[in-house]
Amino acid sequence: MFRYLLFIATALISSNIIQAQKILSEGTIVYDITVQTGSKEPQLADMFDGVTTTLYLKGSQSRIEMISPLGATITLQDAKSNTGVVLKEYGNQKLLIHMAKEDWGDLNKKYAGITFTTQNETKNIAGYACQKAIAKLKDGTSFTVFYTKELVTENKDYDYQFKNLPGLPLEYESSVGNLKVKYTASKITFDPVPVQKFSIPVSGYRELTYQESTKLKGN
Repeated sequence: MFRYLLFIATALISSNIIQAQKILSEGTIVYDITVQTGSKEPQLADMFDGVTTTLYLKGSQSRIEMISPLGATITLQDAKSNTGVVLKEYGNQKLLIHMAKEDWGDLNKKYAGITFTTQNETKNIAGYACQKAIAKLKDGTSFTVFYTKELVTENKDYDYQFKNLPGLPLEYESSVGNLKVKYTASKITFDPVPVQKFSIPVSGYRELTYQESTKLKGN
């Protein structure tokens, strides 16, 4: 009898957790970007203050925009085919970089083998309860991330570094050059996203393969 009651209780708890979760199959998440204190390049840090990164999701399609006074980087990816493009618009230079499945792996190779260790600290971000975790990379470096289990995405492959995170990241740290920056979700909507958001431009850009873009970066 006790085992039966325990089974029922466990099933009810699991059911409540599933019901509490919202599935974001289509919508938008806006992350505010702030530069961590102690930067040795205050002028560059000031340029990043107030900048946002916007994630658009629609089924297997994703679009990540990072727009700053310096320019814009836009990543378009189809999780089904694992292909897409990266658009870079800085000054008069407009590049369209074609990405194949193996290219995403090379671009994100520093996140291969990343592990997450959950901590006891919690906080509320954009209306969702979040748990702290420490991410550790294979090179020994680490960063902090706060994730929620109350909201899950249908497309779990939109950001390689968080594929194994047991929830949706709503605050995390990263490095941009010599700067340490923090991304914090400020707005989450479930509004439909126009299909045009995921269209690849057909003109106006210099087209490169991923391999060509890496050589260009090295010059």
